[in-house]
Order: sequence, then structure tokens, then C-alpha cells
Amino acid sequence: MHVRHLQVSDFRSWELADLAFEPGVSVLVGRNGQGKTNLVEAIGYVATLGSHRVATDAPLIRHGAQRAVVRTAVVNDDRELLVELEITAGKSNRARINRGPVPRPRDVLGILRTVLFAPEDLSLVRGDPGDRRRFLDEMLVLRAPRFAGVRSDYDRVLKQRSALLKTVKHSRSADLSTLDVWDGHLAKHGAELLAARMKLVRDMADHVTSAYAEVAPESRPALISYRSSVGELPEDKESIEDLLLAELDRVRRQEIERGVCLVGPHRDDLDLTLGELPAKGYASHGESWSFALALRLGGYELMRVDGIEPVLVLDDVFAELDRGRRQQLAKVAAAAEQVLITAAVAEDVPEELSGARFEVHGGEVRRV
Repeated sequence: MHVRHLQVSDFRSWELADLAFEPGVSVLVGRNGQGKTNLVEAIGYVATLGSHRVATDAPLIRHGAQRAVVRTAVVNDDRELLVELEITAGKSNRARINRGPVPRPRDVLGILRTVLFAPEDLSLVRGDPGDRRRFLDEMLVLRAPRFAGVRSDYDRVLKQRSALLKTVKHSRSADLSTLDVWDGHLAKHGAELLAARMKLVRDMADHVTSAYAEVAPESRPALISYRSSVGELPEDKESIEDLLLAELDRVRRQEIERGVCLVGPHRDDLDLTLGELPAKGYASHGESWSFALALRLGGYELMRVDGIEPVLVLDDVFAELDRGRRQQLAKVAAAAEQVLITAAVAEDVPEELSGARFEVHGGEVRRV
């Protein structure tokens, strides 16, 4: 899989940018603030319908413009598809495949698969549980795009149920039978999401451990495990659904008193452990970087085991890594079908990652 062509208009800082890529390594070089990260962000948006830098779409639209457009030609097994996404302020986004409109933007998911490593990934180790949950859910969608619908359904139910709990909290005469209905919906969609997350963590765990051992051979072993807010979980969806229903019933009074939903995958976490200690709070700066890198590389290797060759995107990361970690990342990147790299200076990129070079400066991008 590789991106053959990228065009953006009114996306972030770019009024217009047009790039032709090839398989192998492509390096975008430019000082900070020139817009090189915005270009790989656009590619990541096509793959995930989200940004690795911001939580909402509004900042993606260039200041003063009404909409942003991203067009990407993706080649997979000698078949090329053109994906077009239109991001509109205050309105629903629109998508096209080969110039034909599709009912929902998420219908483009799966055409392009990317694994992106960026400085923001340090939050996977040092940040809040929400960062790690988002990482898991993005991996789920990359492996099987249908989980975008599962997550959307769960988020919708959670929002409706949370609103109902707030209403019940302030109204003694509220009808609790409606809450029973939403309990059922939350348990059903939550069980499907939980079962998928648990399987993902099981499938990825050994890859993460191996990747960490390679990038930080002197450190303690790295392990990942899923931690649910309802304790140890069974593996099948039906049993998880029953467990969620029982837990919702048990904490109902607390939920009504507080007006918040206390049960479900929105309260879970991915535990990261170094030796016998949690990585968060105990890992050094270098170990934290290594663990973040191992999570991304573990996801990358898992997708390759699945038979998927994702585009590897390395956004301004080599300057953050020491020599050993640079060399390990370069070894993995050199074997990828396509690698897109951004760097402030060309010298930050290891010599073995030679390939096409693009200069990004003054609102223009040109191949050199």
C-alpha cells in the first residue's frame, strides 16, 4: 500500500499543496512552522478521519476559509482509488471515492492504513487514560474499519444515557424505566467494544514487548494489559454484556447521585508496565519514549501479520531520539513499503533512509 498523490486545499496553513509520492522513503524537510506536519496530518486524516494533534476538525480548516479539501490517490495491490474528503465548518463532512459520493465519511476507512509516530505520542505513556483508549480504538479501526461504527454507536448511547442521568439527578419524579432501556444499549455496544479491545491487546502484546526490547535492550521488560473498570472480564461478548448489566444495576444509585455514567469502556485503561512497576510515574524520559515507540511499532507489526502493509509516517521524531533508538526505527522503516518522514533538517534523518526529498518553505513544497 502506498500514497501516490496528495492534494490539499485550505487545509491548516496550506491554501494549496500538490505532491506526487512513490513507494519507498519520502522526506519532507523544513523549519518548524513551515507546514510539513500539516501535510502528513492530512494523510493521517484520510486513514483515521481524525488528527493526531487536535480533537476536533475545526482547526484543520485554514483561517478565513469555509472548508478544507483533502484528495489522496492510494494504491493497494495495483488498484488505485481516489479518496476525497471535504471538511466543512459547522456542517457535516462529505466524502467521495473515485469522484462518486458515499453516504458517510467513514465509508472511506480501510482504503488507506497508516501507522504514525509523532512527538505527541509521549502522552501514550505519560498522559491520561483517554489517550491510551484512543490509541486502542484507532488500532481497532485500522484493522477492521467496521469498528468505527461500533465506537460511534457506543459514544451515542453514552451521551444519551449521561444526559438522562443528569435529568434524573435533578428530578425525583423521573421515569427510571427509560434508564433501563439505555442500560441495555450501553451493555450491548460496550460489550462489543470491550471484547474487541481485549483481543487487540492480546494480539499486540508480544509485538510491543519485542519492539521495546529492541529499542531499549538495557531496560526492564515492557508489558501491556487491559484494565477494565468492572474488573476481570470474560472473553465472549454475551458474558461481558451480562457483567456490564449487573454492574450498572449495582452502581445505579451512585450514578444517579453523581449524574455520571460510572460503568463502561469509557472508564478503562491500557496498563503499561516496566518490570513490576507502572511506566507512568516510574519510567525515565528515555524509557517513556521507548515505550511510546514500541506501542506504535507493535501496532505496525501486528498489521503486517494481518497481511496489511500500512504506510509508516514518522513526524519529526528522529530529533527526539538518541542514536540507538534512531537506528532501530530506521531499520524498521527501511523495510516498509512506503515511509513518509518529516524533519526540521535533513541531517536528523538516518543515512540509510535515503529516498525522495521535498523542501517545505514559505507556503510551497518542491521536490529537490
